[in-house]
Amino acid sequence: MKRVLPDINASLPNGITSEILYDSTQFVSSSIDEVVHSLVEAVVIVTIVVFLFLGSWRSVLIPVIAIPLSLIGTFGLMLLMGFSINLLTLLALVLAIGLVVDDAIIVVESVHRLIDQGTPPVEAAIQSARALVSPIIAMTVVLIAVYVPVGFQGGLTGALFTEFAFTLAGAVIVSAVIALTLSPMNCAWLLRRTERDATNWQARLVRRIDDALERLTAAYRRRLESLFVTKSVVVVFALLLLAGIPWLYASSKSELAPDEDQGVILTMTNSAPSATPEQRQFYAQQVYDLVSKRPETGLVFQIDTPSQAIAGWVLKPWDKRNVTTSALQFEFQDLLNGIAGTRSVAFQPPPLPGSNGLPIQFVIGTTGSFNELDEVARNFMAEALKTGQFMFLDNDLKIDKPKSTVVFDRDKAGDLGLKMSDLGGALATMLGGNYVEYFNLDGRSYKVIAQVRQNDRLTTEQLLSYQIRTSNNTMVPLATVAHLDNKAAPQALNHFQQINAATISGVAMPGVAMGDALATLKTIAKSLPAGYSTDFAGASRQLEQESGGFVTMFLFALIIIYLSLSALFNSFLDPIIILISVPMSLAGALIFISVGIGGASINI
Repeated sequence: MKRVLPDINASLPNGITSEILYDSTQFVSSSIDEVVHSLVEAVVIVTIVVFLFLGSWRSVLIPVIAIPLSLIGTFGLMLLMGFSINLLTLLALVLAIGLVVDDAIIVVESVHRLIDQGTPPVEAAIQSARALVSPIIAMTVVLIAVYVPVGFQGGLTGALFTEFAFTLAGAVIVSAVIALTLSPMNCAWLLRRTERDATNWQARLVRRIDDALERLTAAYRRRLESLFVTKSVVVVFALLLLAGIPWLYASSKSELAPDEDQGVILTMTNSAPSATPEQRQFYAQQVYDLVSKRPETGLVFQIDTPSQAIAGWVLKPWDKRNVTTSALQFEFQDLLNGIAGTRSVAFQPPPLPGSNGLPIQFVIGTTGSFNELDEVARNFMAEALKTGQFMFLDNDLKIDKPKSTVVFDRDKAGDLGLKMSDLGGALATMLGGNYVEYFNLDGRSYKVIAQVRQNDRLTTEQLLSYQIRTSNNTMVPLATVAHLDNKAAPQALNHFQQINAATISGVAMPGVAMGDALATLKTIAKSLPAGYSTDFAGASRQLEQESGGFVTMFLFALIIIYLSLSALFNSFLDPIIILISVPMSLAGALIFISVGIGGASINI
């Protein structure tokens, strides 16, 4: 777009220009840069940690060599599968660093231990490789069994995480191959027996590390032996953890994805359906004035349509402001609420593709009339606002559009010699804006449009003063043969799943997760009259659909892991011992999410 924009500007008529007001690629590029930095930091941190625990630069060199080789092999697999380097594949590579180092560290530790016991390096490498074939293959199979189902999942999760899952699975496979081939060979050539009685710095460091690990091992052994004496305590603790998982899950915030600071806040402003273009322009100017002089403002763009006005508050780059979009959104909403005559909402773009509109979209459907649906939807929205969980709610079923119908008195019209076609043609000429002829000026043709002046067509009541020519060539006002029937009409009649529907759209208050907001709406919906159904749209629908898919995928992964381990261990009992750690791990993760440390939530 940036490349072709100058050519587009060159082809535009004089006085018309175009420019890029908001560039979402800046957020994507910044996110990729952050992931690349995390990738480099992960390599450095892993190198330091490995050195601190092994105490030898020779030992450190082996897993450090495995990292770039594993990444290069993963890039090759990505090329074969047609994947690109994007945010999700880079994130997979960041996570893969820890996985690829694990396999190499296991091999290094085993070879190092055998060498210290007096085994020659080459023989120690061979023995370690033979002993670790089954554990490394088991670890690889289990990890692949976890990641691959994510790639085969449908819906939004499958579309987003297919490349993530298969990139991570490819990294694990390459890591296992390197751990069983290159790492043992490197150990045989690089590792040497550590002389504990030496006086150099490396020997002293190794002794300190070994002493610290021996003390830690001894403490762990004592604690483990004491637990064997009181097995009932361990069992009760485990049962409490398992029993607490449903409660922890229910008390955790859930949302489709955490809000991202994308550098822009959007607004939608609805005015009265009878508002004139001048009134809408006045409201738009007030929205512009609220933020145009703010220090965080980069620029403001506005789009005015007959149904609503859309504005975008584009903020300065992230390094030039200290306030996030989430904080500014709540403040901006308070300012918008002060504009009289409008209903405005400030919201952020969805963090994930595939949805549009406001984040919360709750659909109420019925086979009944729209008037009945409107009353039910209004009462539902009022109950939802009373909960205090919503910053803004709106109903797309609005029966408030003024509609005026010209009703003719046929008898009076007949007395004056007027036909219905004559009356309709006269009104069409005065109001329709159709052209009646062309005229030439300087060799160019222009339309002749017959229409009453704008000042005479500002209100519907002015119609009755229009003069109509009768059969005897006299002029009479339209009020002589007609009157106006005024009533309110729907702005739009929407349907969802082929039934009459009203969509309640809104934004939750700061600190209220989307899942909690939807749970509140579902609770209120239980009191709806008979004959009414509920559904979801937009991002809310994605959340409801993806939540169920993750549970199925999780159970499917457990089954694959169990069968894989059963085949490797030749036992149906041993895998159960390993799988018991899964719910324990879930309880540990859910504790942090339930407490809300770091704003954590259950999301995609």
